Amino acid sequence: MESTRRNEQIWLAVGSLMIIAVVALACGLIYTKVVLVPFVLAVFLTTVVAPVVDFQVLRCKIPQSPAIVLALILVIVFLGVFGVFLIVAVDAIDTTAREYTESFKDPTTQIVDWLKKWDIDVDYKKILSVLKEQLPAVIAQAVGTGTVLIATLIANGLLITFFVIFLLAGRNSRLTRVGLHKDIETAVRRYIVIKFAISSVTGLLVWWILSMLGLHMAFVFGLLTFLLNFIPNIGAVIATLLPLPLAMAQFGGDWTMIICVVAIPGALQLVIGNVIEPKLMGRGLELHPVTILMSLAFWGLLWGYMGMVLAVPITAIIRIILIRYETTRAIGNLLGGKLPGEDPASSPMSYVKPEGAV
Repeated sequence: MESTRRNEQIWLAVGSLMIIAVVALACGLIYTKVVLVPFVLAVFLTTVVAPVVDFQVLRCKIPQSPAIVLALILVIVFLGVFGVFLIVAVDAIDTTAREYTESFKDPTTQIVDWLKKWDIDVDYKKILSVLKEQLPAVIAQAVGTGTVLIATLIANGLLITFFVIFLLAGRNSRLTRVGLHKDIETAVRRYIVIKFAISSVTGLLVWWILSMLGLHMAFVFGLLTFLLNFIPNIGAVIATLLPLPLAMAQFGGDWTMIICVVAIPGALQLVIGNVIEPKLMGRGLELHPVTILMSLAFWGLLWGYMGMVLAVPITAIIRIILIRYETTRAIGNLLGGKLPGEDPASSPMSYVKPEGAV
């Protein structure tokens, strides 16, 4: 009994210390957000472009420095193209939003009339007054936010490029092909590449569908779909609903077109997210859906949108590290959906001990 009580006290003390450590770590992550977010982005970007450097060094026998320069050119081109897309999107939002400010009256009138049929009293004049007074301010704030985002992207792009240079320069192409580093690189690279490809295809298809429907700013919504698709589960829902206000303003009382603007891209997102993506991902990062949702909430709370984008690969890296050590393996398996004491063979996300695990 005394031994059992002592073990319980030890575990209680360890658990309390872990909670304190997590809180302290969270505070540190928030405080160092300005530097850590570009650094983590640079780490993942380096993981993706590293095979280009490895191929040049190991297969083509090119010295490491010229190989890094060529890979760095790819990074700069990607960041530059992405920045141009954002500038075009912000300009389109500003132009189109101001054009349709007055057009919100017609769908608003129809919604108010529909609510009155259900005996729901709504002050129509007050709603119009709010739209007239608040909408221009909201538009100006959105454009201002977009401008700040572009400036931040340029600054972070320079910092990310700086980090990528040193990460590639300090990388040993031969040592990173074995052990824990290989497991992490393989899993994260596969996730990022597949997710990028799926997000790009989804964004292009949404752009094409909305263009065929005649919706203005179709390119902007395609770009937003691409960006939001990196946020698992909730990103697709937000991207599907984003065109709704503009559709109501542009198409007025044509509810068939308004429904099509939401329903067709929503059906596309549903098929890609639940049929195509799981098949391409295969076993993926082996994270339980609840783990993904909790990681989205945690990293989103710390780092905002970028935290939600980085949440899944960061959590996957933590899991890969945890399952390699006997002491923390139970926690790693729990992140994958395997409860303590559960038969490994009965879990679809069961863990197979890798060669070299401690």
